Amino acid sequence: MKEDTTPRDALRGSPALRPDLDWSQVRETVLMVELAAGQVEAAMKDSNTSVEVLTDTFTSMAITLQAIDAALDTLPDTVGNGLVKGEIRDGAKMVSDKVHQAIIAFQFYDKLVQRLAHVCHSLGELSGLVDNQEQLYNPQSWVKLQEQIRSKYTMAEECAMFDAVLAGATVQDALDQYMATRMKEVQDSGGEIELF
Repeated sequence: MKEDTTPRDALRGSPALRPDLDWSQVRETVLMVELAAGQVEAAMKDSNTSVEVLTDTFTSMAITLQAIDAALDTLPDTVGNGLVKGEIRDGAKMVSDKVHQAIIAFQFYDKLVQRLAHVCHSLGELSGLVDNQEQLYNPQSWVKLQEQIRSKYTMAEECAMFDAVLAGATVQDALDQYMATRMKEVQDSGGEIELF
């Protein structure tokens, strides 16, 4: 049997509009999976720049609020100053609370990015498995892939969703159960969402 000496890059791209005898639905699937992972990764990179600017802005605001509070302590507590100092402290406290809420939102965003990075990695591993004829038809390779994907999950609800789908639930049913569990947690905690 003659060895295929065609460079791997020569097989890139989609010949679906001009199929030939070498056309493969597996290669088309791999291409679409890789494209999806690339789009998610590009979106994360684009948003990271904006979030970095926002993080720096809120960090500077927190430092400035501390400086304002320290400066207020240097003013004498006269009748006029006392009222103004109180108003400034109240305003600074309100802004400080908003900065704290923003920092929590950034932490949530960071967790989201980590989860999306895991999705990109999982899609890459999936496309590698599908593109490898020896692994594609090997159930143990699929079990190994599933174990790798599951090991990336950080929340019990995510693991439960994954397990439910592998046990036969539809993705929509598993997602509905996941959302119901998360909403119950929010209600049980009085509206506070635990991020970590």
